[in-house]
Amino acid sequence: MSNRYQTVEIERRGSVAVVSLARPQSLNAFDAALRRDLLLAVREVNGDDSVRVVILTGAGRAFCAGADLTETVSQDEHFRVEDQLNGEYKPIMLEIVGSAKPWISAVNGAAAGIGSAFAMVCDLSVMAEDAYLYQAFAAISLVPDGGATWHLVRTIGRKRAYEVIVSGEKIRAPRCLEWGLCNRVVPAEQLMEHTLAWAEELAGKAPLALRYSKQALNEAVENNLGDTISGEARLQHLCITSDDAQEGVQAFMEKRAPNWRGR
Repeated sequence: MSNRYQTVEIERRGSVAVVSLARPQSLNAFDAALRRDLLLAVREVNGDDSVRVVILTGAGRAFCAGADLTETVSQDEHFRVEDQLNGEYKPIMLEIVGSAKPWISAVNGAAAGIGSAFAMVCDLSVMAEDAYLYQAFAAISLVPDGGATWHLVRTIGRKRAYEVIVSGEKIRAPRCLEWGLCNRVVPAEQLMEHTLAWAEELAGKAPLALRYSKQALNEAVENNLGDTISGEARLQHLCITSDDAQEGVQAFMEKRAPNWRGR
């Protein structure tokens, strides 16, 4: 367990790290301390070569209730929300997206507002049966932020995305699974058990395949077909000339488990 942070906990389980938002008394709503701690925690686990897969979850009854409104109403007159979103939230999101490691969100309870953006920005997602994503913004005359619109429109389409935003519908876990907003739905009491088992399985896969498949998909979302083919070819060259590719072939021939080194 890491004691370096006030509002985030890091637990390492072999090659899997669990990063938990740890303000359970406020349903893990984001305040300045949580924004600061989470950025540092994400950078810590991304920079730890012993960690191959990361789980992001929330302590207590919720994944994250969004922004802490008690902090919002106390902002001084010179506060600019653009500075906060671009300067504090955006770097965390981009650290997760740009990580060489798979990130899995383990969503317990509510993932509301900016919390939904964190649930969606991870590469994979497991939701408890009673969990939900909630675009809570319209109820207080705001728009989604933290990249939530980017994820929603690319996953569920423009019309459906607009509907859930303006209606304030809570997208329950079974519907998230149906719509492609999560990968798996499990009993609430087994959320971490299932997520850890999946993370440990992924941690045994070839690290370069995990890393560059993630990069290829991120690029494919933005690129045309021709650029995507060229990007895949570039990444395939990095993989096929790696020590791990040679080890994979050798292990296959010798009928043994490969010893991946990530290079």
